[in-house]
Amino acid sequence: MPGENMAVNKRENVLTWDECFMQMAYLIAERSKDPNTQTGACIVDENNVVIGLGYNGFPRGCSDDEFPWTRNGEFADKKYAYVVHAEANALYNSSRMPKGCKLYATLFPCNECAKAVIQNGIKEVIYDLDTYHDDPIWQASRKMLERAGVTCRQYRPEYKLKLEK
Repeated sequence: MPGENMAVNKRENVLTWDECFMQMAYLIAERSKDPNTQTGACIVDENNVVIGLGYNGFPRGCSDDEFPWTRNGEFADKKYAYVVHAEANALYNSSRMPKGCKLYATLFPCNECAKAVIQNGIKEVIYDLDTYHDDPIWQASRKMLERAGVTCRQYRPEYKLKLEK
């Protein structure tokens, strides 16, 4: 039969796992209602199966219409007192204990998220942006992650995909 012996080649230039999971982190970040910063995180196991996703937002039951989104003022009047970071939400939303898993994050984790990452046994953090690299909170984060043996590496995209807005 015609074409019966024609070889079918697999598709080339597919997304790497890093690209795939970082894109998922950016996609879930689009759920954030924060007017200034939208962050996302994706946790995957050793088989590259997603076990948790999270974005920055208020805790369940805390209305985003009743709590502040501002970055200025007294502590209780700013979003920082109330927002759960993407990494923490991904851990809370995990379908199982993430021990030995990798966490993809759109932003390098702060010190509070670093504690949660360490305590939950995450073995590797792959981050995109390192916006606050020199701030003391992020210096403390780096120190803890390093001492706990958590590998951290910055994401290096091979493809530039953009989500439509």
